[in-house]
Amino acid sequence: MKLGAVIPVYNHGGPVAGVVAALRSHGLPVLLVDDASEPGCATVLDELARLPEVSLVRLPVNQGKGVAVMTGLRRAHELGWTHALQIDADGQHDTGDVPRFAAATTAKPEQLICGCPIYDDSVPRARLYGRYATHIWVWINTLSFELRDSMCGFRIYPLAATLQAMQGQHLGRRMDFDTEIAVRLIWSGMRVTNLPTRVRYPEDGVSHFRVWRDNVLISAMHTRLFFGMLLRAPRLLWRKVVPT
Repeated sequence: MKLGAVIPVYNHGGPVAGVVAALRSHGLPVLLVDDASEPGCATVLDELARLPEVSLVRLPVNQGKGVAVMTGLRRAHELGWTHALQIDADGQHDTGDVPRFAAATTAKPEQLICGCPIYDDSVPRARLYGRYATHIWVWINTLSFELRDSMCGFRIYPLAATLQAMQGQHLGRRMDFDTEIAVRLIWSGMRVTNLPTRVRYPEDGVSHFRVWRDNVLISAMHTRLFFGMLLRAPRLLWRKVVPT
């Protein structure tokens, strides 16, 4: 098993170096995916890519977090990784939990290891309430409560099975990606281990969540997944009778 970290980056030139340093301290190789950042951030990423075990993929135009992550997962597979830790570049995720997530992957390498956020007072209330609506839709669209939080960008994917689930699918290209790929992995039969992890929103953090655009995309995704669930409902229900 070979685990590495994929970091989608768009104009997070300030905190990304600290995230990379923390991941390298845990012995993980790091793959940065630059989603067409502005020149200052791009320069920071070029410097980081000179470090041992740090590599960089650069997208020519900004395409969204989902595209950046998918690009990173495909490249990680080409590098020979078997598993990829997805983590945000803005420092909101607790890198101290990396060993615990890695241990869970070692114990259950065929499962999605997904973070379940523990928020402090820095979390924007509107974002928090919006997550609850998504949780309900995910439970409906998977006909299960197995996935406790589909929007957390701190997770470990088994690469071969994830790339297979991505194949031939028009997945969400922006903030809708994390939820959609998790639902599709459950549809494919993948089990989930949910691990609590602390999440904070830095006061000087840069958020690329666009309320109107991303909420429309997320709503469209839930609708698409709902009809997909209806087609798969007999199989999903049968799994409850005959667990895999």
